[in-house]
Amino acid sequence: MKKIDGHIHLVRELAGSKGQGRLSPLGNGYAIWDNGEIIHLIPKGWGEDNFLAEKYLPVMEQEGIEKAVLLQGTLNGYQNYYTYQVVKKYPGKFIGAFSVDPFAEYAMDIVKRHVEQLGFRAIKFEISQGGGLHGFHEPFRLDLDNHCAKIFHYLADYPGFVITVDYGDFTQTSYQPEAIVNLAHQYPQMDFVVCHLSFPNADHLNRLSSVLQQFASLKNIYVDISAIQDIDGETSADFPYPRCQKTVRVAKDILGARRIIWGTDSPWSATFNTYHQLATWLEHADIFDEDELEDVMYNNANRIYFKSANVDAAKLANDPAYEKFKRTY
Repeated sequence: MKKIDGHIHLVRELAGSKGQGRLSPLGNGYAIWDNGEIIHLIPKGWGEDNFLAEKYLPVMEQEGIEKAVLLQGTLNGYQNYYTYQVVKKYPGKFIGAFSVDPFAEYAMDIVKRHVEQLGFRAIKFEISQGGGLHGFHEPFRLDLDNHCAKIFHYLADYPGFVITVDYGDFTQTSYQPEAIVNLAHQYPQMDFVVCHLSFPNADHLNRLSSVLQQFASLKNIYVDISAIQDIDGETSADFPYPRCQKTVRVAKDILGARRIIWGTDSPWSATFNTYHQLATWLEHADIFDEDELEDVMYNNANRIYFKSANVDAAKLANDPAYEKFKRTY
């Protein structure tokens, strides 16, 4: 079966920054936050303090992963330029979303550069309190804040643009499923992907159902099911993850198989469960029939992220800023 990992992070260098401060690498896949918290981010053998495309390509071949979607977050630090380099080096193999802090002074300049010059056709908003912008900004609404509105107004000129959002779990001020509904209604020409199945808990299926019912009314909202194992407390010993099976069945019943995107959120999630387990658990679960599984594992990510315009964008001319740098130095 063909597969696309619809949520993965390649890391040129660890540069995380969130509520715990800055992240410093320790080697052997570990790093330390300024508050002293130590985190294991990269599985053994994947890299000491980075996770490069050349390390991931053999994993892809071994697990039958044909393509991957490269996303950004403040946990690892934005890897925007490395993502551009990887997509350009391996066109059609990888596609990427860029990220920006909407409150940065030059936020719109950054957005325009990545869209107009570097060819990105997806943006990732990591707004969660636990791992993103709400950890070091005052609370804001993605659908109401003026800084965010400028970005959405600009992107409206690019039909089919993908807006990927991680808003954390329901205990966090960043938890904003209603904002996604409002934005999807306001921008029907864009596609919205909510990461991690809105942070499900198998003991609270009504909460998940109420969110997904809101999403169901708008056909341009999708969910990815990356990292739901460690979110719901399941580890390798729980394979093939009965709690995750419960929540994904709810998603299938409400949204249908064509609006669910498989992904892993590796490398971090691959420190809790092996990548092989994350890549095969749905094949061992009685949730989807064969055609539905092909949609979840490949077709949906291919249709949403690997749009023809997005693939063409990966073949753009060289970055003009870098070309000027080379001529100067």
